Amino acid sequence: MHPLQCVLQAQRRGPWASVSWLLLRTCRAQSSVHGTTCPGPERQQENGVRKDFSSRLAAGPTFQHFLRSALDPQEKPDVEDPPPYLTVDELSGRQRKVYLETYGCQMNVNDTEIAWSVLQKSGYLRTRNLQEADVILLVTCSIREKAEQTIWNRLHQLKALKTKRLRSQVPLRIGILGCMAERLKEEILNREKMVDILAGPDAYRDLPRLLAVAESGQQAANVLLSLDETYADVMPVQTSPSATSAFVSIMRGCDNMCSYCIVPFTRGRERSRPVASILEEVRKLSEQGLKEVTLLGQNVNSFRDSSEVQFNNAVSTNLSRGFSTNYKPKQGGLRFAHLLDHVSRVNPEMRIRFTSPHPKDFPDEVLQLIHERDNICKQIHLPAQSGSSRVLEAMRRGYSREAYVELVHHIRESIPGVSLSSDFIAGFCGETEEDHLQTVSLLREVQYNMGFLFAYSMRQKTRAYHRLKDDVPEEVKLRRLEELITVFREEATKANMASVGCTQLVLVEGHSKRSATDLSGRNDGNLKVIFPNVEIEDVSNSGVRVRAQPGDYVLVKITSTSSQTLKGHVLCRTTLKDSSAYC
Repeated sequence: MHPLQCVLQAQRRGPWASVSWLLLRTCRAQSSVHGTTCPGPERQQENGVRKDFSSRLAAGPTFQHFLRSALDPQEKPDVEDPPPYLTVDELSGRQRKVYLETYGCQMNVNDTEIAWSVLQKSGYLRTRNLQEADVILLVTCSIREKAEQTIWNRLHQLKALKTKRLRSQVPLRIGILGCMAERLKEEILNREKMVDILAGPDAYRDLPRLLAVAESGQQAANVLLSLDETYADVMPVQTSPSATSAFVSIMRGCDNMCSYCIVPFTRGRERSRPVASILEEVRKLSEQGLKEVTLLGQNVNSFRDSSEVQFNNAVSTNLSRGFSTNYKPKQGGLRFAHLLDHVSRVNPEMRIRFTSPHPKDFPDEVLQLIHERDNICKQIHLPAQSGSSRVLEAMRRGYSREAYVELVHHIRESIPGVSLSSDFIAGFCGETEEDHLQTVSLLREVQYNMGFLFAYSMRQKTRAYHRLKDDVPEEVKLRRLEELITVFREEATKANMASVGCTQLVLVEGHSKRSATDLSGRNDGNLKVIFPNVEIEDVSNSGVRVRAQPGDYVLVKITSTSSQTLKGHVLCRTTLKDSSAYC
């Protein structure tokens, strides 16, 4: 049987069926299936290990093991038994050093923290020195072709590092994690023999086992998508000890099935974490002194916690006016407004943000809550993708330009002074010059404060790949993209000019990258603010003068702006509560 067939069968039969694919990844199977020979350097010394491994694997899991695996997650023991074919010692990291590189979105940053939490618990050590690493793991992105090409180039660089590894050292293991592993699967293992393990976004718990299997000389993979994995019981380990903010994943996957998007195929169906586990994580971050959390999800405001039966009533989802979904309305569960309400109450001095939302999921109760709570940032990401209703229909976005613009007006009426950001795609399938000009006009009409603009990159498996034609020439895509970027910057500069002369609350992040005498932070709208590092009054301690530190709130009077940055004079150190009298 072909290895990929084993993966597909494993998805139907359950997680233990993926073991059959691991067996096929041995040298013997590679030779028979792919016509390749065994790698030489480790072959002789590993024969005994492989034989012992195979004999234990042949014994297989017992019936009792399957019974334990079927337990409710709340009933599972804190420490699970090792698989029957691996010993506890083989699963242990034995203080091997792991080097992690993160590419792509904020979800991948959070995934890196989850993966490191799992490995740390298994006895691995973290290193930031690539040269001393025993394990190198790349947390990858597949949203565009350029993102994947970056990883292929990085693997080419790492090949030399692995080749130069001394025989006296522990063999260097290299792994691909995340969306690229999920999308390409076996292609990575066949194309780059130097890759030892693959782990999809739902397989980070399995990293110790995959690395243990790799120690026997085999390539190991787990790219099974889950209908319920949210890592609710895994506390992410912050990768930056000096950070003032953190990401908190509240849901995974996406059900929107926009025609251009690969996310449903790399991260699976939507599922939400229990509210209680999210609140526990936010409380711990607050106790650690962090001043800002960003709630994360591929479609964060479609959050629906159905773990508590008493809330699974027949209430359906409230959508933004004029918006529709590509799936049947979902019933019951605790919704995003409920979660946002409770998260904002954990610590009134902790800022709350969320990303990335879908415009369809902004019912009035969410907008009202953002308006009422001082610590919920008055900043909303509102991905438009296009200003043409015709293109939006081809994208399967579930709204027209007119409905989107009406929502923008409604948000600005509900939340005075709100900062808006958006995503746009240039050159989608069938986009005409008139469609492009409609997107240009939307940028001018809305006047976003921040924007993320990209040329369209067709992805396999998507609806666009199967049903549409990528017929906009690359040079036209790039020209249109440049025009969108130019218009966005012009309008963002105008929008940001309204801040000049105003006093804004800024959360200090650290020193400015361009000036040792300046500090940098973010305002409520998530724009970067630069200001001098000078002594200032501390409002909470009258008469005391201090220098602002990372994690402090300061008031800054804005004196100049660009499309992406504000500059100003720092006035004083304050608290989020006290700042409302000035802002």
